[in-house]
Amino acid sequence: MENIKTKIDPLIGRIFFNKYKIIKNIGGGSFGQIYSAKYNNKWFALKLEEKLKSQNLLENEGHIMSYLQSKYLPYIYSFGYSGDYNVLVMELMGKSLENIFENSNPKKFSVNCVAKLGLQMIEILQFIHDMHIIHRDIKPDNFVLGLGDKSKNIYLLDFGLAKKYRSSKSFKHYPMVKKKNLTGTARYASINALNGLTQSRRDDLEAVGYVLLYFLRGKLPWQGIHVRNKDDRYHKIMEIKMSITPEELCKGFPKQFENYIRYCRNLEYTENPEYNYLKKLFNEVLKGCSENIYDWDIVNKTIITATTSSTSRRPITIENKNEKKKKINDYSEKMMSTFMNNGTVNFKTICSKDEYIDTNRSRINNRFKKLINKNNDYENMAEFTEEDNCKKKCPNNFGVIHNKRQLEKSFEINKNKDEDFCLII
Repeated sequence: MENIKTKIDPLIGRIFFNKYKIIKNIGGGSFGQIYSAKYNNKWFALKLEEKLKSQNLLENEGHIMSYLQSKYLPYIYSFGYSGDYNVLVMELMGKSLENIFENSNPKKFSVNCVAKLGLQMIEILQFIHDMHIIHRDIKPDNFVLGLGDKSKNIYLLDFGLAKKYRSSKSFKHYPMVKKKNLTGTARYASINALNGLTQSRRDDLEAVGYVLLYFLRGKLPWQGIHVRNKDDRYHKIMEIKMSITPEELCKGFPKQFENYIRYCRNLEYTENPEYNYLKKLFNEVLKGCSENIYDWDIVNKTIITATTSSTSRRPITIENKNEKKKKINDYSEKMMSTFMNNGTVNFKTICSKDEYIDTNRSRINNRFKKLINKNNDYENMAEFTEEDNCKKKCPNNFGVIHNKRQLEKSFEINKNKDEDFCLII
């Protein structure tokens, strides 16, 4: 029988700058890896790049993001060097749009949802372009949600490939030349970028158009092609993009998406894009839609409704001690993971100090935010129970648990007992 060894990340638990303790790998960018880290009961994101393999992309990203520091990007705390790594410390964000999309069912976003995303993306690009910077790697992985009160906002990440496209004094564009290699991601890259031309604002905007169509269609026509090597793949993708008209690409969707693609493709290298026109297109799609919710908000709301129904509120009785320990650990991890990814915890009920059982979604989330904001930590997370059912199942062990410490203490008290231990999940 083949032995399967679990690869352990050596960076987990390591401390950088004598304070940031690495907790978990949460992804990777065009270079390096991103980790969640904790210091002084606060959470951060650390992006790490090995010095020996470095192309100075992380340093470039740190400089550019610090220069752009705004409401559209994660807050940058510091950049430096520690041991074998270049380290960028920034605000911890939520899930990427790619992650949300990959886990959606069906694997498509609604027209209104995509139009809302488009509005925010254009606004972000308008800001960084006005600051003389182009991103050059627009893709769903690089757009993320905020946490907590910022969960409705979209943020742009991964500025390792970003650069100035014009002089900040004269506003004169740097010369356009034809290069050999593509900078960026072929699936979403503009036709001109695939052709090796120097990129400008038009290329970021065209890439956003392909991202939005990816969300609408579920798959782009040039995905999944099989070729011999990377250069052939890039060339084939370019051929397909050039052969498909905006009308064909956007068939079945509002005309505004077709107008968007056509406009971006027709922009000249140094032309100033009409951002207000592009935002107007998406506002036309959203005409009459006043709710500030995305598709995944609706899904979460459905889950909340289902889990607060009387038929689903059943405690789980755990008899085996090892199973008991595993269930506690899994649940504790689930609480932390859910908040890190979504900024809210969508469980059944949340208990205030007077042990009041609440099932209203808005009140639950508001109370949870107050608990978290108080100490900016997970230690104030609440455990949730359904009082009546739990008391009937295990009256001796019933108790409302208000935070993680109490949860752990409860486990310590109950793990060695022979009687059942009741945990609501």
